Amino acid sequence: AYATFRYQRTSASRLADKYGVDVVQIRSSVDKDNDGIDDQTDILEGALTYVASKPKYKSKYYSTGYSDDGYGVCTDVVANALRSAGYDLMTLVEEDIKNHPDDYNIDHPDINIDFRRVTNLKIYFSHTALNLTTDIFRVEEWQGGDIVVFKSHIGIVSDRRNEDGVPYVIQKEMDFWIS
Repeated sequence: AYATFRYQRTSASRLADKYGVDVVQIRSSVDKDNDGIDDQTDILEGALTYVASKPKYKSKYYSTGYSDDGYGVCTDVVANALRSAGYDLMTLVEEDIKNHPDDYNIDHPDINIDFRRVTNLKIYFSHTALNLTTDIFRVEEWQGGDIVVFKSHIGIVSDRRNEDGVPYVIQKEMDFWIS
């Protein structure tokens, strides 16, 4: 048996939208930070702004929680994107851990790192977010600004798509960005 797949290259720059069909972008009815931009758009733009700063990959502990030295990991893309919309993921995860301690496998919670772990974000988002489709063939349901959680990775769905309509994911991998 042969498996056929198409290699999806990664890029340090924003990839062009290669899908020839307009997909209506859903806008959030919420504007948490009252900047006149809906949260869905704020999250997308926040992710793009963060990756445009080109932080290098490095997993390390920050006493302030948020990375602030030109380094970052995949969870930092999401945390910074949410911050740009007015949400402090560090505080939100800390509150959820306090409210649902049995759901988390944490002996000693630490606000400065707990929100930077994909396993914790999976649990947090299972409590607070809508679970959307994982069917990549229902491409119209994947919206720019959506958060996508993989087994041990996380990113933000781009508003740009490949030739098949599958959206790119804005994320931090070891030494490259996919946007």
